[in-house]
Amino acid sequence: MVSSSNMAKAYSQKAEAKTEKITRLENQVEELKDSVQKSSLKVLDMQYFSLENNDDALAYFEELNLQNPAAYVADKLLETNAQKGDNPLVPYEGMQNDFKINKIKVLNHKWILTDFSDGKYWGELLIKYEVKDDLGVDFTLIDHLLYTRSN
Repeated sequence: MVSSSNMAKAYSQKAEAKTEKITRLENQVEELKDSVQKSSLKVLDMQYFSLENNDDALAYFEELNLQNPAAYVADKLLETNAQKGDNPLVPYEGMQNDFKINKIKVLNHKWILTDFSDGKYWGELLIKYEVKDDLGVDFTLIDHLLYTRSN
């Protein structure tokens, strides 16, 4: 026969194990909450310089009736890649292939930050832009750099 003290001891051990497991899970939940909060703050910080989160800059586009001005401007900038040879905004000659613009960050209603590459070498451009009444976009290179090391 199983004694009641052995049963009580087994029950107590199981209860202790469950309590420890609950405590571990609660700690993991708190760590995850902290991680989510830190990630959220990081995302907000990364979005600080973006047209989508700049009401003053977005007001500039209201009379043009552009639904998504950042995407519109980025598309127009990517069209400059279509011509044969290096992108005309990149002031370097491609060494492996033609230099083309890859990533685009529309900072506000006047400036864009991009990177460009020829597949091996890369650099960055700071571009000023203006959306005209006819929805054409003029781009002017403000500054540039070419990294001297290849990928």
